[in-house]
Amino acid sequence: MVDTKDDTQQNAPEENGTENDPLTEAMSETEEAPATEESDDAGQDEESTESPWAEGGPEAEIADLKDKLLRALADNENTIRRAKREREDTAKYAAANFARDMLTVADNLQRALDATPDGLREGDDQSKSFLEGIELTSRELLSVLERHGIKRISPMGEKFNHDQHEALFEVPTADAQPGMVMQVIEDGFMIHNRLLRAAKVGVSKAIDQPDEGEGHNVDTTA
Repeated sequence: MVDTKDDTQQNAPEENGTENDPLTEAMSETEEAPATEESDDAGQDEESTESPWAEGGPEAEIADLKDKLLRALADNENTIRRAKREREDTAKYAAANFARDMLTVADNLQRALDATPDGLREGDDQSKSFLEGIELTSRELLSVLERHGIKRISPMGEKFNHDQHEALFEVPTADAQPGMVMQVIEDGFMIHNRLLRAAKVGVSKAIDQPDEGEGHNVDTTA
């Protein structure tokens, strides 16, 4: 009679050795590795197929970048022009406040000449020389102002201009059309294209005509 228990015990180690064989485990790991690598390669291929361009393709993105560039260049050009214009205006009108103060001197010289009696002009040589000196000073002052772009406005007999004249009163008259400058109280001045001081004037006004038939009524009661 054969003892099968011993045979089973002897065969058990062999079976256990076969299942835990290191060579077998290494071969199984090697067979699983390519599958993992293939899955990684598939993910990289999917990522590489995504387009680096925005929606619309490279042509649309190039057109958008070109538009942004042109806008930036236009803004820069406008900034340069604006800065240049501001510098020019600053240089042209920097003396406006000083010139406005000098107008008082020109006004006083003109008032002195206007207030001179006619008899003084026909007096001795000393009086004539004095008046000539005042006139020369007044003309020289106006000439200096004009060299710096400051011109006098003397609108006697001209059409009233709201941009350059200031109406102080109206003069009823039939000798001129309505809205004409009939009297200049104070000359105005321009500095280049800007008004430095408005001319103070009196403007003509049409005389009210009497109603037709007035003064021609006949009394028929007699």
